[in-house]
Amino acid sequence: MTRPVPSTTADDLHRVAGLLADTARNETLRYFREANQGLESKGTTFDPVTVADRAAEKVMREIIGRERPDDAILGEEFGETPGTSGLTWILDPIDGTRGYIAGTPTWGTLIAVNDAEGPILGVIDQPYIGERFVGGLGQAQMNGPLGPKALDSRKTAALSEAVLFTTFPEVGTTNDRAGFERVASQVKLTRYGMDCYAYALIAAGQIDLVIEAGLYPYDICAPIAVIQAAGGVVTDWAGGPAHAGGRVIAAANANVHAAALELLIRSY
Repeated sequence: MTRPVPSTTADDLHRVAGLLADTARNETLRYFREANQGLESKGTTFDPVTVADRAAEKVMREIIGRERPDDAILGEEFGETPGTSGLTWILDPIDGTRGYIAGTPTWGTLIAVNDAEGPILGVIDQPYIGERFVGGLGQAQMNGPLGPKALDSRKTAALSEAVLFTTFPEVGTTNDRAGFERVASQVKLTRYGMDCYAYALIAAGQIDLVIEAGLYPYDICAPIAVIQAAGGVVTDWAGGPAHAGGRVIAAANANVHAAALELLIRSY
């Protein structure tokens, strides 16, 4: 549901979101497919972060601090910065860092604006391909090499005709995996490894479902806004709000969402 935002505020949020996406493009492309990406791993398991992640988030924070200093920020690399406006920018400079360091063009920059109830604006930007998906506050549009196009999710009626994506084949815990497999056994096609780009494909009307677990707010807030603006549905696996992360199901429409969710709920 779209929540009321003054038109001047909406216009300014779109303006600043565009600045952030443009700047992050420049920073991430500086290092993409370069031999030295400044790769590090966070924690004891392989959780990669590059100099590009940090550089892109740094410049995005600088822009927000200059253009909208009263807004809060939550970013993957540098955590929380408090604000007083009631709005929070949620930043993931490179969603899909494993894909980024492997040279695939399916990573992206995620930018969202949340109010107290969740995302109201989202941007999914793929710098190398040059595609940008924007949803919320009156917009539902993508732009790229083929020109602008309205976002409109698919109207697939039956789960048996659906196309399903997830990033990692293991999909969380053993129970999570079992739930995913129940859905995968009923759909027409299952594919893996697309990170945030899979969510963009739902909004663009190319696929029907993305099911994942273990997400953080910066992984999902932008996709929620973009997919909902395109007519899709995004919830957790219990059918509730998903902007806090965790187990998430994104669907092109309510019918496919309901059919898949019924199978996932058996995981509990």
